[in-house]
Amino acid sequence: MNIYINVEISIRELDGNLLLAVLAAAKGHQVIVSDSEGIIKGINSGVLVPGIFHTKSLTPAEHKIARHEALVEKDFIITSIDEEAGLDVLGFQEFAITRFSDKTIDQATALFGWGPSDTDTLKKLYHRHSSKIHKTGSPRSDLWKSLFRDYWGMPKKAPEKPFLLVSSNMFGANGIVPFHEIIKSKRAFGYYERDKGLLKKEFIRTGEAYFKTEAFTAAIKYLALNGNGYDIVLRPHPTEDIEAWKIYLEGVPNVHVIQEGSISGWVQNAFAVMHCNCTTALEATISNKPVVTYDSFKQTYYADAPPNKLGYLVKSREELLNKVNTLFDEMRSGNQKNISEKDTEEVSLKVYIDNNELAAEKIVKVWDSLARDDHSRSSNWTKFHWLLKAIKFRKMFGKILRGLLQGKFGSYKNNNKFPALNSHDINERVNRLQRILGIKGLKFKLLSDRTLLIKR
Repeated sequence: MNIYINVEISIRELDGNLLLAVLAAAKGHQVIVSDSEGIIKGINSGVLVPGIFHTKSLTPAEHKIARHEALVEKDFIITSIDEEAGLDVLGFQEFAITRFSDKTIDQATALFGWGPSDTDTLKKLYHRHSSKIHKTGSPRSDLWKSLFRDYWGMPKKAPEKPFLLVSSNMFGANGIVPFHEIIKSKRAFGYYERDKGLLKKEFIRTGEAYFKTEAFTAAIKYLALNGNGYDIVLRPHPTEDIEAWKIYLEGVPNVHVIQEGSISGWVQNAFAVMHCNCTTALEATISNKPVVTYDSFKQTYYADAPPNKLGYLVKSREELLNKVNTLFDEMRSGNQKNISEKDTEEVSLKVYIDNNELAAEKIVKVWDSLARDDHSRSSNWTKFHWLLKAIKFRKMFGKILRGLLQGKFGSYKNNNKFPALNSHDINERVNRLQRILGIKGLKFKLLSDRTLLIKR
């Protein structure tokens, strides 16, 4: 069967989707992992034959509804798992209203949930479609398990000293896209029609993101000057502007602002993770890493958020320093404590972890049950390769033209969400997955700098 996996933010989604692709290919499926442009242009040109189109959300925006309607008419099956996930909010009601609708779920054949919170809410709210909503867990959370510890290795830019990982999710204050542009985009996508109180919430959340940015900047400086000899890695969210944090923390010793690579590699190699209402706290808990929740001011909407219930809660810089120093000393002495049962139970409300089967395996089983005879035809991969080359050439030509006539056409925008893939890096990742899973005989090839083919 042909499976087309759409990746939007590669730093967040690529590794989980590679796991999904490797397991699907091992069962004989032909799998494309790509940005949406490559897949959709391949389909519209007739080069890519029908199969499963696996997308990262079912947001009821007009352009997405139109795209999915066209795919269904061409005999494609649509499946989805929401990569935003809503892991950092209490419940799932807001996400269920703003990021799904009866129409978009109706267009899909299967929808996969991260855990009880999203799956149960979606089944209740969209009960007409409950049979197509599956609690599988996420391939991303599969990679947080100890089984995949060797997959990550030490990040290339990791400091030589042991480091505390500080995970930032303050995109409201430090986003690459300005706040007013986000409002404009969400208004166009109908978010504020579906949730009448959302706009007010977002103003308050964004205001609190500025308070949190100041609190974290001051706390990191305090730790850097008074710590026990460790370094600090500040990891901005994929949608944050890394230059903002470099300015805030300029000149602070032993602090590294790094955004490259999946955050999972940094979690696996840190001696502890510091956060405030960040989904990385759930990942760290599953990965059996100590979590420090720094909650130094009263929050309006995130006071009872699941991540803030995890690990060690500290409310002052002095408490923070004491706890981080203690965790560092415990790491050096080999006396690190296991994650508490309370934290494990808290995480299980949001993330379904099955110790006997991977979430990716569950998803592939659902795909197998949806197989149709006409989805077994193979696409002409050579033609698709040349189509992608033509697309890249037109983009390069457009970039040059815009550079020459910038006043008339505007500047060219790079795809910051999905930087170009590196062939050597992808080969290493796929080979590591095969080795860990005991899979042999897969063939994989980069058809373009954002499109990968994996098959038997």
